[in-house]
Amino acid sequence: MTKQLIVSGDLAEDTDRAIQQLRGWQQAGVTHILDLRYEWSDEDLVAEHAPSVVYCSAPTDDDGRRQPDEWFNAGIVFAIEALAHPQSVLLVHCHMGVNRAPSMAFRIMLELGWDPIEALDGIRDARPIADIGYAADALNHYHRAHAVPATRQAEDRDRLETWVRGYSTTTQAQADLANLDGRYTDREFEVDYADYLDWLNDEP
Repeated sequence: MTKQLIVSGDLAEDTDRAIQQLRGWQQAGVTHILDLRYEWSDEDLVAEHAPSVVYCSAPTDDDGRRQPDEWFNAGIVFAIEALAHPQSVLLVHCHMGVNRAPSMAFRIMLELGWDPIEALDGIRDARPIADIGYAADALNHYHRAHAVPATRQAEDRDRLETWVRGYSTTTQAQADLANLDGRYTDREFEVDYADYLDWLNDEP
């Protein structure tokens, strides 16, 4: 997508293969890893076998529900600090690299000044299986974070809707379009990230 930003799936469950993949990431220049999985963590593996790589976990579940602002905040803070160094390469991953990681990468690219559609096209070109299912959440978070004027918000939403409908593989994002028509207030989705993780732990 960019020289400093990569989207991927996760490391293999087999430890030996995971170590080999991790070394491949390092050979590709990866200096930072943003792991978005709720279901697993590679923190200990990275610390032992790639101690020079900076690892951050910002976990969430890929359950199709609205992603909280705090999740995007956690990813943005880490990403912007990492990418401030010209030689840094940030790898963002979830499990399959289909929804969570591409959606966070989209939000990061918006923060870096990318046009929304150019960012989405860049992600899809780099990773064709990317569904970017939380693109609507990412766009709405960007709008709120930067107090984007209402007219610009409406334009961005219309462009996102057009883009989503242009890809038959984009399934979850189709459902997320319901969140773009203003029927929901921001307050309905204000949650504490720690409480959100506690809620995930209580899920059956």
